[in-house]
Amino acid sequence: MLTHHRKPVSLSFMSLDMPLWSVVETSATLYQKDAERFHLLLTEPVVLDPSGLPGFEEETQQPTGVPSPSSSTSALDLRPQSSPRLLWLELSPYRVIMTMQGNGRYSYRHFWEQGIYGLSRYWLQSDQLGENNQVRLRNYTRSLKLVSAPLPQTLRVEYELWSDKVQLGHYVLNLEIHH
Repeated sequence: MLTHHRKPVSLSFMSLDMPLWSVVETSATLYQKDAERFHLLLTEPVVLDPSGLPGFEEETQQPTGVPSPSSSTSALDLRPQSSPRLLWLELSPYRVIMTMQGNGRYSYRHFWEQGIYGLSRYWLQSDQLGENNQVRLRNYTRSLKLVSAPLPQTLRVEYELWSDKVQLGHYVLNLEIHH
């Protein structure tokens, strides 16, 4: 029963503890796997600086003799890349898996299920062949609500992010699929 639909979507992410908020508005392809399971695939638009050029690198004054961040190659260089990032969400009323990949330096995968400690994995890629670093964190899903009738319309996931016994914040992911 694999059917697909092209839909405009709005995906927002915010922290309830820090001034962190991000919104992506784009088109996505919604695949219906069965009556309650869906896959949503979207390409995050390239981040533009105020001048309209891909990526953003602000010029900062560096002390003499100190290389600027843009001139060095670092395994942790998380500046936006000009290649698109693919977001893939596996949706059901019981669990959500979100995977981001495609910019060559950084990718992640989150697993959320109501009332369960899931995994959040982040991969940082190096310029060194075959070298990558993985960070594994736990997340506790406080609330997961998918509204669908019959196709998904909204998704809201509230979760806490944990590193061992230290809470790293409380976050909310909202997805609106416009019909």
